Amino acid sequence: MCLAVPGRVEAVFDADGVRMGTLTFGGVRKDVCLAYLPDVGVGDYALVHAGFAISQVDEATAAETLRTFAEMGVLADELGEEAG
Repeated sequence: MCLAVPGRVEAVFDADGVRMGTLTFGGVRKDVCLAYLPDVGVGDYALVHAGFAISQVDEATAAETLRTFAEMGVLADELGEEAG
């Protein structure tokens, strides 16, 4: 399965000229590419697919989506063992 998972931006940084961010996904932290969302900043929420932030979402939408994914048991598949 391949889902876009919402995460909260905790940090924004540059990596070799690419805008990157550290996002938390229900407690799991991952570095993702923010190049497609130049206006997203610390505290914002974004949908992430395959390591790329592809859309900004509001906090309520992110929380509801994470809750639904957790109930379906798919977060571990998307985030690796850290989510299990």
